[in-house]
Amino acid sequence: MSTDKPIQVSEEESRRVAEESRETSWKNPSFMKEMFLGNFRFDLIHPYPERTEWRPEFEEFFEKLRIFLRDTWDAVEVDHSGEYNMDHIAQLAEMGAFGMKIPKEYGGLGFDQLEYAQVMELLGVCDGNLTALLSAHQSIGVPQPLKLFGSDELKTKYLPRCAKGEISAFALTEPEVGSDPARLTTMVKLTEDGQHYIMNGTKLWCTNGTLAKLLVVMAKHEESGKISAFVVETDWEGLTVQHRCRFMGLRALANAVITFEDVKIPVGNLIGKEGRGLKIALTTLNDGRLSIPNTCVGAAKGCLKIVRKWGAERVQWGLPIGKHESLAHKIAFIASTTFAMESIVKLTSYLSNDKKLDLRLESAACKEWNTCMGWDIIDETMQIRGGRGYETEKSLISRGENAWPVERVMRDSRINKIFEGSSEIMHLLMAREAVDKHLSVAGAMVDPKSTIADKLSALPKIGLFYAWWYPTRWLKGLFTPSYLSYGKWDGHLRFIHRAAAKLARESFHGMMVFREKMERKQMFLFRLVDVVNELFAMTASIARAIALEKRNAPGASEAAELADMFCQNSRRVVELRFYELWNNEDDEKVAVSRQVLKGSYSWMEEMADKLEDDDVEQAKAPAAK
Repeated sequence: MSTDKPIQVSEEESRRVAEESRETSWKNPSFMKEMFLGNFRFDLIHPYPERTEWRPEFEEFFEKLRIFLRDTWDAVEVDHSGEYNMDHIAQLAEMGAFGMKIPKEYGGLGFDQLEYAQVMELLGVCDGNLTALLSAHQSIGVPQPLKLFGSDELKTKYLPRCAKGEISAFALTEPEVGSDPARLTTMVKLTEDGQHYIMNGTKLWCTNGTLAKLLVVMAKHEESGKISAFVVETDWEGLTVQHRCRFMGLRALANAVITFEDVKIPVGNLIGKEGRGLKIALTTLNDGRLSIPNTCVGAAKGCLKIVRKWGAERVQWGLPIGKHESLAHKIAFIASTTFAMESIVKLTSYLSNDKKLDLRLESAACKEWNTCMGWDIIDETMQIRGGRGYETEKSLISRGENAWPVERVMRDSRINKIFEGSSEIMHLLMAREAVDKHLSVAGAMVDPKSTIADKLSALPKIGLFYAWWYPTRWLKGLFTPSYLSYGKWDGHLRFIHRAAAKLARESFHGMMVFREKMERKQMFLFRLVDVVNELFAMTASIARAIALEKRNAPGASEAAELADMFCQNSRRVVELRFYELWNNEDDEKVAVSRQVLKGSYSWMEEMADKLEDDDVEQAKAPAAK
């Protein structure tokens, strides 16, 4: 039976489980990995890969979906009612929308990552509720992990069902477990006859959970403590949808709390090998994480259209508001940043198809950076639109005004910084890779478990490596190669080259200064990640602008203007993050936070306490001296 009691594990055990779940080898090059090492490998993404023609079967589906979203799907009503129209869901299933990434031999449409990206962008313009439904089903639900790791039997059994429209969901999070899988309480135990696993536990926030017929469930083996992934059918005895969760946005989201009480799972429903659950989840998410940043591009493009029209239409003090400098800055930010967002996620989607690069960092960067920039764009759009942005679409329609969906998009988009790995988790994931080489070389110097003897024995290896590596990072910054062959992009490319070398030096400086405390210096690491994300976005934008100019594409000159605008702004961000590495109030802020948690400032909560029950102890303000 399910106990749902939190499992207490040490910090060391949590780190061990997280470390074992990550891929430790790099079989293919990685642009961002090289950046962390101080190497600007422009050749890895230039020339920017482009697709100017689409397969007829994709164009046919895309056109059907476009017309369906325009003429049939009612995003305003879905948001207002908090429910999907199941007749419309059936129409989507009929056109194959639930099998976009499933191979044709299993009844799917067989779209590649770039084709899927185009669909996600279109959905991002339309409705976050529908985006979440389709994305969760095929990016992190049953289809993707089965494609990558499932046995032939599992693929044959379940992929055709998914392609026909049987909705699937992903179940990892638990009431007491978020991003710390070592504390999982959902357990499986092999039966005596070895034919089934018996599963017990509770899963929280399973997107699509109230509609799903199939689940991918992460659970821990009672005998070994290893974590595995299983396909579970929701109509099996003992599985119960306990609660439908409701949220600020995505009001129709079919999100559930699901319990498992002695659920019998055939041993053949194990995905991959026993104990590979977290690696399966992380590998699946490398591609799955590209769904959200593509939808963010769609939402950003919708915002750009709104501010263009409203900025020209609305007049204040004798001028269209878009011509006032304060709002013109916002509009320029929205336009140039949208171009950069599209540049990085389309690039990563292209590269995901040919498998020539290791994209685990690039996928994480797309997810983290696009969701953060997307939120900033929506916030600026709300400010430009003013009170009408805060007003609901139904209210605007009833007054006879344009029902631009700023209010709904803001509510629906906020979750993007949390879904499928929060911004903080994405930072930590990338930061771990930022110091990976240093840990492999000088790990003994920063490992709190290392003895004096361990550190002394590691010194020769450390000395040999850094005697070459460290001076060359300075030389890369001092003697920057010429990028004059790239014309007007020379200055920006030289900046990126120098910044990459400085990034590598600063990561090394941090390791030497903080040593065993480095893993707790999250803000230092986060700033390094912010730098590399900006450099990635700059490089992708430049490469894309060059490609558009080279083939004289429509809008190529305008694209170059946007890329240049973005790079100018991004350079300021990079310089600020470098400055903040060593000029900050990080320790002071941590100290204040600890005082808050201790209750030292609880007297400031006095007004909030007045609405508590009478028996709640009231905090007293400090006595006047």
